[in-house]
Amino acid sequence: MVKTSHSGKSRYRTEKIIRITFFCISLASIATLALITIFLFMEGLPIFKEVSVMDFVFGKYWYPTDEPPDFGIFPLIVGSLCVTGVSSVISIPLGVLTALYLAETATAGVRQWVKPVVELMAALPSVVIGFFGMVIIAPFLQEVFDIDTGLNLFNASLMLAFMSIPTICSLSEDAIFSVPTELKEASLALGATKWETIARVILPASLSGIITAIILGMSRAIGETMVVLMVAGGAAIVPISLFDPVRPMPASIAAEMAEAPFRGDHYHALFATAVVLFLFTLLFNLAADHISHKYKQVGASTL
Repeated sequence: MVKTSHSGKSRYRTEKIIRITFFCISLASIATLALITIFLFMEGLPIFKEVSVMDFVFGKYWYPTDEPPDFGIFPLIVGSLCVTGVSSVISIPLGVLTALYLAETATAGVRQWVKPVVELMAALPSVVIGFFGMVIIAPFLQEVFDIDTGLNLFNASLMLAFMSIPTICSLSEDAIFSVPTELKEASLALGATKWETIARVILPASLSGIITAIILGMSRAIGETMVVLMVAGGAAIVPISLFDPVRPMPASIAAEMAEAPFRGDHYHALFATAVVLFLFTLLFNLAADHISHKYKQVGASTL
């Protein structure tokens, strides 16, 4: 009895130490995020002493080094949203359909080869993808479409889609694999074809995970820096064509931060731009969480 009691106390003490350790690690992560957020707002808010929030967000001209300077980030916001939107139109169908193919159609041999290739795409450094877009895709677009420059919105969207597909594919495949086998077998036993089973059983059951994968892929696209810095063209204008050069928010921050005088208006304007980008990313993640929870309930009730 003494040994058993001693063993029980020791196990309880070990579990308590592990629980406290995990709590401290979680607390450190939350504290780090909170400190970053506080720092962003502390460095970004002073710009609003010089320019109003409306003029900053909806101003059409970004000339921070002029006299007097113009701090309008509306072209940067539109550039970011356009690049993310076009890349999503390309990456979402490819990512989800590839996930469906790997999970439901591909043989074990094909899956064994395709899956590592998709994961390898996710491991490629963004600077390599940007270099590929600059050296290969830009001259190709310029020659085929007879445009002034191949560094434009479409090129940046292609490269961001290339980066987003692995995220969407991997997370979507996990969601599809998590659908219970019993549901598929029941559908097939009732006379449904394989494609009817995919459309009416598998997709509704995995919709929550697929939508979460899509939104997280879009979040990565809107926050990507190096690719858009290299291939988007760098023009702070509102695009009217797929082949117009643009300057998304991350590219502007990366390109100008080293040149901005410390604690000057330009410096604070770049941090305020980072705050807007942070809010967009936060919005995407909150939407992912909300939609994931909503469609999880809808999928469960449908089945």
